[in-house]
Amino acid sequence: MIINKHARREAKQLFRSCLVNGLLDQSRVREAVQPIVSAGHRGRLALLGYFYRLVRLDQAQHTAKVECAVALTPAVQDGVRSNLMRRYGAGLTVSFTERPQLIGGMRIQVGSDVYDGSVLAGLAALEKQF
Repeated sequence: MIINKHARREAKQLFRSCLVNGLLDQSRVREAVQPIVSAGHRGRLALLGYFYRLVRLDQAQHTAKVECAVALTPAVQDGVRSNLMRRYGAGLTVSFTERPQLIGGMRIQVGSDVYDGSVLAGLAALEKQF
């Protein structure tokens, strides 16, 4: 979808108005989107599409996915969570999943940042060298 500068600027302003202390407030998002949907003006689809993109990107930046080969103890989970929150801020949501395919180690993804210290990634890098 092609979006003009005006709609992009409005979407960014709308997004900024939904932030509270640097974090996205879901109730403000609902309140901000409702009048646009009901107004029915011509450029609303482009505006809402870009706004949705901004919300998705923000949500990805505040969500951490931690994958481990074996289940982590609560103490290790708390340590990983506190280190991630120190790096990315207090509004981070951390989820832990067990993924035996990693063989060993851990893989962390926060938004577009990926930290892969798994044995599987090491083997893939070694295979690539040959």
